[in-house]
Amino acid sequence: MTRLVLILGDQLSEGIAALKAADKASDVVVMAEVRDEATYVRHHPKKIAFLFAAMRKFAARLRSDGWQVRYTEYDDTGNAGSIVGELLRRAEECGASEVLATEPGEWRLIEALNDAPLKVTLLEDDRFIASHVEFERWAEGRKALRMEYFYREMRRKTGLLMEGDDPAGGKWNYDHENRKPAPGEVSHNGPMSFTPDEDVEAVLDLVEREFGDNFGEVRPFALATDQGQARRALAHFVKQALPFFGDYQDAMLGDHRTLYHALVSPYLNAGLLDPLEVCRAAEEAWRAGDVPINAAEGFIRQILGWREYVRGIYFLEGADYPRRNALNHQRALPPLYWGAETHMRCLSKAVEQTREDAYAHHIQRLMVTGNFALIAGVDPRQVHEWYLEVYADAYEWVEAPNTVGMSQFADGGIIASKPYVSSGNYIDRMSDYCGGCHYDVKRKTGEGACPFNLLYWHFLARHRERFEGNPRMANMYRTWDRMAEEKRETVLAEAEAFLDRMGRGETV
Repeated sequence: MTRLVLILGDQLSEGIAALKAADKASDVVVMAEVRDEATYVRHHPKKIAFLFAAMRKFAARLRSDGWQVRYTEYDDTGNAGSIVGELLRRAEECGASEVLATEPGEWRLIEALNDAPLKVTLLEDDRFIASHVEFERWAEGRKALRMEYFYREMRRKTGLLMEGDDPAGGKWNYDHENRKPAPGEVSHNGPMSFTPDEDVEAVLDLVEREFGDNFGEVRPFALATDQGQARRALAHFVKQALPFFGDYQDAMLGDHRTLYHALVSPYLNAGLLDPLEVCRAAEEAWRAGDVPINAAEGFIRQILGWREYVRGIYFLEGADYPRRNALNHQRALPPLYWGAETHMRCLSKAVEQTREDAYAHHIQRLMVTGNFALIAGVDPRQVHEWYLEVYADAYEWVEAPNTVGMSQFADGGIIASKPYVSSGNYIDRMSDYCGGCHYDVKRKTGEGACPFNLLYWHFLARHRERFEGNPRMANMYRTWDRMAEEKRETVLAEAEAFLDRMGRGETV
């Protein structure tokens, strides 16, 4: 009996669970570029182009390996427009009534498949290192679900950076060595880029035609679109950039967007790279003496620790997680996130980079765009949808915990022990953004005062009841209380005036 084997755009792995459970001789692989997936948010054109191109190449690879593949391109006249619609169409063509599928990474798709009028068998996505059951067992009974302790369990499980039962070098975490400010110059030219071939160019033309009004630029396009290219990009990073990644992973430079970052997250999250493969490449470079341990450990922690952890949180917390709003923030996302003019150079640079590259690294997301949205009181649902739209590596399982939890504290502290808020001083220390800015990062009040300085205290004041008892925030409130009452009143009044101007649509 023929079964359909569903492969989604972020499941481009030959070892994916649905393929492992299928019979090449009788089952039919179904892949489709559908309107529902391309438009449930207004994705960045580069993300759409990357996925469509990678999907087409993956389908061709499966065919060459002997699979029967029914592939639907976006502009096919028979395109049903949804994953379930395509499954129903192909089921009728093939005389199939059963579907093998690997569990999607978004609750909305899981629910759609569960409601489909077909027998759909959902298999757990075992490309991840921690299963749902493993994460649930780890989380059970814990007062706080802190990533550090989960990460240690993953180190023990995989043996990565371990010396017997002990962490390599005697420490689990070298984060204190990985907080250096932006260097005077960067010796790395950036991640490996790839010239689009004829097939990719056809996709770029399609995306320009169908999604040209979306936020973002599809050209120039230099992303890897198959496993071989992705592995070359990984090898390039490990050799050229990983030795310095640890030191400068939190740094930001206006004219060097990537510094020593890998930019392999789109390939990881789409399935072109395996997480253990990526971690082992970094470990091998350290064991060979080519990479310092703080760099290897910091990089591995982002994948083995953080990536696995946020997926665990997403599925543990359930489908309502992206809608949480523990701080009751209601302000609309300001137009500057869509490229409207702003006098804040840090935000202007981060949004410009996002628009052109569909990429910003974790500190740009957390401490610039995320920090501003949090201290300004922006609705976290709107912030969540913006991140989901604009980044090429964004899928809800990874993006929602990072935004709703880590960045916006909208989950009430499940992920973060305190909100990640800062004044302009942090941005000034870790970047060159403040030089040449319209605002003066050293000014706390008055004409030209940095908005981050004003809004930081405004955030702390309006949420004092919630946070003043947090031991990690006690010093912040002591500093606020030591200020003269007149100064506190001025800070709050100027912050309110700034927010009013932003709310009226004025350039801020």
